Amino acid sequence: MTAPTHPSPTHPSPTHPALRGDHHVHSTFSDDAVSTLAENVAAAHAAGLTELRLVDHVRTTTTWVPEFLAAVAALEVPEGLTVRTGVEAKLLDATGALDIPPTLGGVDRILIADHQFPGADGPWSPSATVQRMRQGLGSDDALDLLIEALTAAMRRHPGNQLAHCFSILPKIGLDEAGLGPERLRVWAEAAAASDTVVEVNEKWACPGPAAIRAAEAAGVQLVASTDSHEAGDVGRYVRVAALLVNDRPAEEAPA
Repeated sequence: MTAPTHPSPTHPSPTHPALRGDHHVHSTFSDDAVSTLAENVAAAHAAGLTELRLVDHVRTTTTWVPEFLAAVAALEVPEGLTVRTGVEAKLLDATGALDIPPTLGGVDRILIADHQFPGADGPWSPSATVQRMRQGLGSDDALDLLIEALTAAMRRHPGNQLAHCFSILPKIGLDEAGLGPERLRVWAEAAAASDTVVEVNEKWACPGPAAIRAAEAAGVQLVASTDSHEAGDVGRYVRVAALLVNDRPAEEAPA
């Protein structure tokens, strides 16, 4: 599955403070990105951003985190731009375990990502999850399991960030609308209690308006992200701007 392409992007609008930052930007430390750390910094400055979070994918076996941190520390950062670091890790199961190396000393933030469905016995691929649903796993049970896993991860790893939260749902044939206000309340209150930041993601246009409203009601900090894998996309928002500024649904990523 690939994320959808989007229409002509725009640089940050002053109408919402979150649009002055990009809190999820990948570099060549990720095997699916093409831009260097320096190219991302230059793009962020050109886009008029004030905050940039450089983020790359990790697993339990990742060994390059010290090299990544040293490379970020060596960057020439233009005046007016604050650069932070992060690693993006897959949510593994309903206990909130993450696919992270044993030590992450010096990394500012973990981005908790629903790349696969967090099952009771480990991560399920989208196709495996669909198969389980065909075999009797109800949609309500699946949604309950997802919220359980997300809240557990936030409690186990407080002070971090949810990356493209609920992007797994269209991949398994479900929709954020099915979550309903009670699940969203539990999710948002867990984020607030654990000092978890929720990103509004350009690539996947999630979370949607109802989740954003629940997060705001609970006092959760929202940040904008492009989930860029190429420097030309850094800080360029269409769907996030619609979600944050106009509070209207953005086009969803196809399943």
